[in-house]
Order: sequence, then C-alpha cells, then structure tokens
Amino acid sequence: MLTGVSTGMAIIVGLPLGVLAARVRWLRGVLTGGVGILQTIPSLAMLVILLALLDRIGAVPAIIALTLYALLPIVRNTLAGLEGVPPEAVEAARGIGMSRRQRLWMVELPLSTPVIVAGIRTAAVVGVGIATLSAFIGAGGLGQFINRGLALSNTDLILLGAIPAAVLALIVDGSIAALQWGSGRKRPRGSGRRGSIDRALRPLALSLPAALVVAGSYAYLSTRVSSSNVASEPSAAGAPTIRIGSKNFTEQLILGELMAELIEAHTDMIVERRFNLGGTMIAHGALTTGGIDLYAEYTGTALTAILDEPVLSDPSQAFDLVAREYRQRFDAEWLQPFGFDNTYAITVRRSDASARGLETISDLIPISDGLRAGFAAEFGERPDGYPGLRQAYGLRFGVVRDFDPSLMYEAIATGQVDVIAAFATDGRISAYDLQPLRDDLGFFPPYEAAPVIRRELLLAHPELQEVLELLAGLLDDATMQRLNHAVDEDKRSVGEVAREFLAGKGLLPE
Repeated sequence: MLTGVSTGMAIIVGLPLGVLAARVRWLRGVLTGGVGILQTIPSLAMLVILLALLDRIGAVPAIIALTLYALLPIVRNTLAGLEGVPPEAVEAARGIGMSRRQRLWMVELPLSTPVIVAGIRTAAVVGVGIATLSAFIGAGGLGQFINRGLALSNTDLILLGAIPAAVLALIVDGSIAALQWGSGRKRPRGSGRRGSIDRALRPLALSLPAALVVAGSYAYLSTRVSSSNVASEPSAAGAPTIRIGSKNFTEQLILGELMAELIEAHTDMIVERRFNLGGTMIAHGALTTGGIDLYAEYTGTALTAILDEPVLSDPSQAFDLVAREYRQRFDAEWLQPFGFDNTYAITVRRSDASARGLETISDLIPISDGLRAGFAAEFGERPDGYPGLRQAYGLRFGVVRDFDPSLMYEAIATGQVDVIAAFATDGRISAYDLQPLRDDLGFFPPYEAAPVIRRELLLAHPELQEVLELLAGLLDDATMQRLNHAVDEDKRSVGEVAREFLAGKGLLPE
C-alpha cells in the first residue's frame, strides 16, 4: 500500500515535471536538480522532518516521503525518454499537421514508454526498501519486524521483515513489467495459438499492479485504525480503541506490552500496539497529537529533554514537576511509577575496571582522551546526555560513535568501544560482564518510569487509571533487569515474558 500509493502519486507529479523539463530548457536544471537534492536527504531524516511539519505519525508522512524519493527516477527517465525520441519521427508528425500536444501524446510519449517505465520500476523497487523505514514513525508495514529485530538483537525478526520485503520488491517490479507488456502492441487475431494465449493473458497482466495496491491497502487498513479517529470513539465492534506506543528498545517494548495485556484483560477496550516509534521526541509528539494515547516515559527524560527544566535529584520532586507540567502543557496525565529507576549508567568492561581501578565516572577523566565511547544517538544530543556529562565532568573522549541501543552492548563486548552509556536496568550489563561506574557528582537525574496517558482518554475511561496502577511499585530495578534479560539474552518473545510476569503476580484471569 505504501509503495503503490506513493509511486502512483510520484507518477502523477513526475511525468508532467519530466515533460516540462524537456519542453522548457531553462527549467531543466532547476527541476532535475531539485528532485536530485530530495534524493540526497537521508530517509530517516526525511521522515522525521515530515513528522515535525505535519505534526502526526502514521501513513501520511510516510507516503509523502516515499513520493518525494520516487520523483528522481521518474522525472529523469521521462526527460531522457523524450530526448531520445528520433528527430525524424517528430519531424514526420509535424509534417502531417499534428499539433504540439498531438505529437506529445501520439508520438513522443509512446516512443518514450520503455524508458519511462524503467524509471517507474526503479522508483517502485526503491520505494519498497525505504517503506520499511516508515515503521520508525508508526506507519506499520514489514519494517515493524526489522525495527523490533534491531531493538531485540533478534536476527530471525529482522529476516522476517527483510526477506518478504525483498520478495515484495520482485513482485512489484514484475507486476509493472507485466503492465508494460499487457499494454504493448497486440498480436493480430490470426497469429495462432500464441496469439490466443497472449490475448487471454493481457487483461490479467494489465490488472496486476492495481490488484497489488488494492490487496495491500485492504490488508493495511484491516489491521490499523485511522490515526484521525479519537480513541474513545466506539470501533466497528462497538468497543473503544486505545493506542499504546513505545520507544525503540527492549524495556519500552516490555512496558508497552505489560500495559496492553492488563488493559485487554481488565477492560473491553481494543488495544492497538504502536511500538518502536523511535526516540523520545517521536513518541512524545505522537502522544500530544493523538497518534497514540499512552506510553511509558521516564521522569529524568521528561524533565530535561521535553520540558527543558534543570536537573532535580529528588525523585518525588522530579515526578511532581513533570506531572504538573504535562497536565498544563500537554493535557496528559502521569500515573503512579512502575517502581524502578532506569538511570543512565556510564559503563566499561569489568576487566578494564579492575585493571585500571575504575569505580566512578571521575576516574575516567585522566584517561578519557584515549578512550572510544559509544552512545545511543539520543544520548549524544540531550542535555542530560553526553553534552551535559562532558561539561559536568570535563570528559573528552578520543572517539565518540553513535550506535543503535541494541548494538551498543555488543560493541563494547567485542572491543569496538571502551565506554557506553548503558541503561541501569538492562540485563545485558551482567550478560556481557560490564561494570557501571558510580555517578559521583550526581549528574544524572532520577529516571522513574511511569505510564503517561492523554487526559481526554482518561476522563472518558477513568477505569484505565485503576487498571494501569496495578503495576504501580511492582517493578523494582532487579525485576526489570530480569525481564529485559529474558528478552535480550534468552531470546523469549516480549508477549510471553509480559504475560508470564503478570500471571505470576495474579493480574491475569485464570
């Protein structure tokens, strides 16, 4: 659906632009240069820019981004096809009295069709690959499996998204090729058995791309609720829908699933899981614009990254401040915390800590310029991340590299980096024999995790607060670390781990 709709829109826009570039020479450089510049913008950057401009998650920004990326091959191939039309053919058309428009539609475009279709095929195939990134902003699709696989370091999940995407690219390419063949010159009726077979197959070939888009759209729409609907409105089944989001790392997936399982077990609401939304600002933006209704956030993150408030070391003061500000600024409610504090932990290999006598973050100061650091991209930019840490401690690492959170631990375990900013409740700290260093200057604020929900939904369904607060105080640091370890290292599914925990606490019906 994402590829079909965006490629169709790119054809509608790109073909006229290609014709205009061929007809108006002074515009040629501007048009081809413009679509070329669009192609150079990294895919994720384009998605995030459109997300900010449109102020919504889901299919709309994804389709716009894919349409922009599809313009380059279509515009340039249209221009190349028209420029490649033999001059004698154009001259002959002019000689028999054809107007400029007639020459375009009856001579130039038909002769350019093979080159133009090649550009459309390229755009569609590339679109399938880029469409997998759309899951990053909640547009769904095969990218959901890839994102979850990256978050969980699960190769099987990555392949579950990547292999069907490759197959889909071949199907899309083949269907457009079939359309080109089906719309080509037909054999005479008296051309024998092969001509009869061709005549029988051509209608099927012509319908393949349309059938593919219709089938994809049906599958997409049948599994998603339109992001424009208010969650408290009754669904087709008569029950209200709640959209639960999460960021793109294991703990967030587990917390999201715990909340989803409880709501499904104790209410009649339909839960839509919109997990792996990317970083903090994407998840927060989705909450404030109604793309999601509920997700788990951390007090320190809300305090510094969203509210831009100074660090508060007292957990209760931090919670009270973010709860008050969220209610006033975003019409969102913080419910009671889950019970653990997932602070950042500057972490080294245990063997290095023993050899160099490293116990606190300050111990890194004399040797920091010779160390390689690996941080999640978000940590590298946030005020409660590396910029603030560098100012507070005077650290100057020799090399700083960005990593996906799931790959950061592997990087330090295999010696690619020497220092990471781990999550205190991550089970991979013990699994990879790592040593968190004590924050002796008290730089990091408390990071108590708690559900954050839109007040509009909570007012319409006050029972949600009672249900979600069944988790209040239930998850201490050790418990959360154990659940994370079960998913990251034992390779168990998030749903299985969440259900087992809730059942063990007597929170699921028999």
